Amino acid sequence: MLEGKALVEDTDMPAKMQIQAMASASQALDLYDVVDCKSIAGHIKKEFDLRYGNGWQCVVGSNFGCFFTHTTGTFIYFTLETLNFLIFKGSSSPP
Repeated sequence: MLEGKALVEDTDMPAKMQIQAMASASQALDLYDVVDCKSIAGHIKKEFDLRYGNGWQCVVGSNFGCFFTHTTGTFIYFTLETLNFLIFKGSSSPP
């Protein structure tokens, strides 16, 4: 497990959820090759959907841009090993 080596860049998640995010990322890195970002992201998303309800999104990679709306208290962006991890629960905009 590598969660002690993660660097949190930005977050509004509660501390326990942050720890879970980093633990899920570490577990995924143990299960999948570091270049298999799609499987790593899928693993983390499924873990969060099971623990915290459906609607989670996960982006993993070393170079990506994004623009999104998230539910307050569900966002984290951190680095672990050579990868960046973005995890959040989507939010719909009012009509």
